[in-house]
Amino acid sequence: MTELEEFRAEKDEFFASHPQSPLTPDQRMGFRGLNYFPENENLRLEVKVEEFPLKEKFEMQTSTGNVQTYERYGRFKFTVDGVEAELTIYQSEHGFFLPFADSLAGNETYPAGRYLEPEPLPGNHFFVDFNLAYNPYCAYNEMWSCPITPAENRLKVAIRAGEKLFHE
Repeated sequence: MTELEEFRAEKDEFFASHPQSPLTPDQRMGFRGLNYFPENENLRLEVKVEEFPLKEKFEMQTSTGNVQTYERYGRFKFTVDGVEAELTIYQSEHGFFLPFADSLAGNETYPAGRYLEPEPLPGNHFFVDFNLAYNPYCAYNEMWSCPITPAENRLKVAIRAGEKLFHE
């Protein structure tokens, strides 16, 4: 079993049985695991982030109509299937946050986008592994409040890695 397969199995177990699972008791009864894209080594990236000179506050709307405040940290460029794309990384007191929506949103992936926590590396580099992209808890249960992916992080390319749409 690969490290990613082990991670996914542990997550499925958490969703199936943990009291803090985002699934309702009814959802857990028929739960057979989350849907994932196959592991994609080409979407495990070390990227150079161009840090914004001014750390602007950014209020991100949530699925329940509230806002969460972040700082716009910086942007990075990367290539997916020969197409150049770029994303903004945000920062809060909890760390770095990378919400994004790809061209599959609403069909194969959650319409409001998926999330990552990029790992900072020396020299303004970050490790971004799209295989770890996950759906926000509001994708499973509307009682959760989740940040909605900002327009600047909506991609025209497909990110075929990480979690797919949840099907009960």
